[in-house]
Order: sequence, then C-alpha cells, then structure tokens
Amino acid sequence: MAMSDKVGEEDFAQILAQVRRFVREDVVPRENEIMAADRMPDDLRAAAAGMGLFGYAIPGEWGGLGLDLRQDVELAMEFGYTTLALRSMFGTNNGIAGQVLVNFGTDEQKKQWLERIASGEVVASFALTEPGAGSSPAGLRTRARRDGDEWVLDGQKRFITNAPVADLFIAFARTREPAGKDPGIAVFLVPADTPGVSVGPKDAKMGQEGAWTADVHFDSVRVPAAALVGGSEEVGYRAAMTSLARGRVHIAALAVGSAQRALDESVAYAAANTQAGVPVGNHQLVQAMLADQYTGVAAGRALVRDAAIAYDSGADRRVAPSAAKLYCTEMAGRVADLAVQIHGGTGYMREVPVERIYREVRLLRLYEGTSEIQRLIIGGSLVKSSTAAGR
Repeated sequence: MAMSDKVGEEDFAQILAQVRRFVREDVVPRENEIMAADRMPDDLRAAAAGMGLFGYAIPGEWGGLGLDLRQDVELAMEFGYTTLALRSMFGTNNGIAGQVLVNFGTDEQKKQWLERIASGEVVASFALTEPGAGSSPAGLRTRARRDGDEWVLDGQKRFITNAPVADLFIAFARTREPAGKDPGIAVFLVPADTPGVSVGPKDAKMGQEGAWTADVHFDSVRVPAAALVGGSEEVGYRAAMTSLARGRVHIAALAVGSAQRALDESVAYAAANTQAGVPVGNHQLVQAMLADQYTGVAAGRALVRDAAIAYDSGADRRVAPSAAKLYCTEMAGRVADLAVQIHGGTGYMREVPVERIYREVRLLRLYEGTSEIQRLIIGGSLVKSSTAAGR
C-alpha cells in the first residue's frame, strides 16, 4: 500500500517505530502513576510535543507531519495500547478541532493558529456537545448573534475534551433558524481567555483518568467577524460532520489498540498463571475466549485500515467511518470484558491493566457519535443509495 506523497513509507515506518517505542517503554510503565494522579506528567507531554505528536495530522506547511488518515490510524492503534489519556493530550489538535481549521479555515485563520496548534503551544478544543445536543448537532442551543463587526455567543457546552487546558475553542453555535437542509449552524474561533468564557470543574468520570473534560460556558462572549470559520455561516455544519467522520475512523483505530493490549494481557496471564496446578490457558473454555478476542481484534484492524483508505481516496466518507467506529468500539468492549473474565478476580482489581482498559473503552461507544447514531447513519445511507439507484 503506497503511503501519502507527503510522508513516504520509509519515513513513516521510522515515525511509527518511534511512537511504538515511546508508548511501550515510556508510557506503559507509568500507567498507574497517571491513573492515581489523574494527569499526564509534564515530561511525557514535553516528549510527545518534541516528537511532533501535537501536529502529526496537520499539513507540513503549518509545521505538522502531514500524515494522512491511513497513517493516522497506524499511530492511533499504538496510542490505544496504553492509557487513553496519552492520546487525549493531542487528539483534539490533530483531530476534530484541528481538522476544522485545516479544511475550512481562511488563510488568515490558518496563519494565526495552525503552527501553534501543531507545536503544542496551543491546545485546541472542539466545543460541539451540549446538554441537549450530543451525537447529533441538530439540537444545538448555543446562539451567536451579529452585533456590528462582532459576534456575540451565549450558551453551554458539555463534556468538552481538554477544556481545562484549552487555549482555543472551536465553538459551534446557531446563527439562524434551520431551513431545509441548512441547519443554521456556524463555527467560531474563541480564545479561552476571551471575556465571558468560563470553564467548569474537571469532570469525574468512570475511566480515562488524566484525560480531562469539563463544561464550557459562553456568557455574552464577543469575538470579531474574523473569528467566523471560513468567513461563512454556511460552513459550520459541514465542518462538524467532516471532522466527526474522520475522527470516527481514528477512534475505531484507538479501540483496536486498546483491544490488542487487552488480548496481550489475557494471553500473558493465561500462560503464566495456574488454577489447581494447571495453566489457566490450558482450559479449552479460556482458549475459546482468547480465540474470540483475537478474531475481533484482527477483524477490527482490517476494517479500520479499509475505512481509512476509503476516506483518503474520497470513495466513502460516511458509511465506512461509521461502520468502523461501530464495530471496533463494540468489539473493544467485548474483548475487555473477556479479559477481565480470563483474569478472574484479579481482573477486577485496581492497577491491573485490564481493569483500567475495561473502564476506559466504555466511553469509546459514546463519543464522536454513539453506536446508535452510527447504526442510523449506516442504515439510512444504505436505504437512500438503494432508493436512488432504483430511480
């Protein structure tokens, strides 16, 4: 498979090897430290920035590595192998937030922000989800109204990744009433230090310690007209959907990485531990669980790579991302559950990797579009294309 023109196969192989070494040698040994402190250590953040991880999916002209989605998913499978707090540090810069600017920003907006996002100097946060609008932005209540040369934003966002440390919010707001296919949503660049922007306390979550989320409030927040992404109100919804579709393939790859780690931990435990004097892995029912784990991971990896190729070529940027996200995140949940079962009581203990993985992967079925939303996208698209073909 030919890699992107920007980063050749040989160069990418070196990047991938470096990331794998960093994840397994530097981050994995510190997972319990990260979990206990609920934060990523500064030295690991600095190391990730030094490797270019805050901008690996941002084009080279803006100081990033310029990886395409096929390359992105290979890295994501490595990131998923350890605490998901690692990927969370730079995930929004490369993904849903950064891609809005890469694909829809004006030249001025790109000049102002992208280099600093790629270096990690600026943490960009994707402010879409609200108390009444999650996987589907149609229910958005945050409003933006024009006032002379400025826009004024009012509303509340919820579960916003990296909000407590964000320097820039890519904020979605309704500027007009929906009409036909126009949902009336625009996107704004809102620096975190803008008067009227406030971030709530860090959310206490089931898992993913060290990956911070919080509410964000916009109270009569004034931004200049130049803060409107793409210089157009119509760009917003398209920007959200495009970024989410790409992000879904990335999350699917992350799920594969987590499932691979759960499988590896299960195999190691089954081979090294005994029950009544017999290695756990000698029991056929345990072997059956390992077989189901392995098959799920292998299928997920193939599906993710396939979806990334379809996305990069433009062949499918709707159904394939949703199918990959749906299957891989559900699969990771099953694999993690089996991993706890294989470990027995040990698997339910804190500081045992499969216990953390079991909690962490549960969120993957919820964000960037729940499994239910993915099913609606897939099913609806199949019926629509069949109806169109029959005309």
